[in-house]
Amino acid sequence: MKLPAISDSPVPAYRQIVDWFRTLLVSGELKPGTALPSVRRMASDLGVHFNTVAAAYRALADEGWLDLRHGRSARVIERRAPKADAEAVEEFGERLRSLTALMQARGVPVEKLRAELQAVARELKR
Repeated sequence: MKLPAISDSPVPAYRQIVDWFRTLLVSGELKPGTALPSVRRMASDLGVHFNTVAAAYRALADEGWLDLRHGRSARVIERRAPKADAEAVEEFGERLRSLTALMQARGVPVEKLRAELQAVARELKR
């Protein structure tokens, strides 16, 4: 598991960690039963405060991805995907448009954005 580079972006570090783990979980790269590194170990490896990693682990547990027990390692658990409601689908569209606009504002060409979106769509078909 290659660790992410925590950037100085406006996105909080704990959110970057949550997003990275969620990608691994959704893709199946992290399977149920997998033990995650301890909070302190992950914090040291990422160069962040241990409370940052603890917050990320708690967020993932709240989403139903992790089993957290005091004194034991965090473990990936089997999770049933919830059924999205209309509000969640609308939020997805808004966030996707916002992210696309941000990338255009940063100079990413439309062709590159289109290619990336198509690549993601292809991955979803698997």
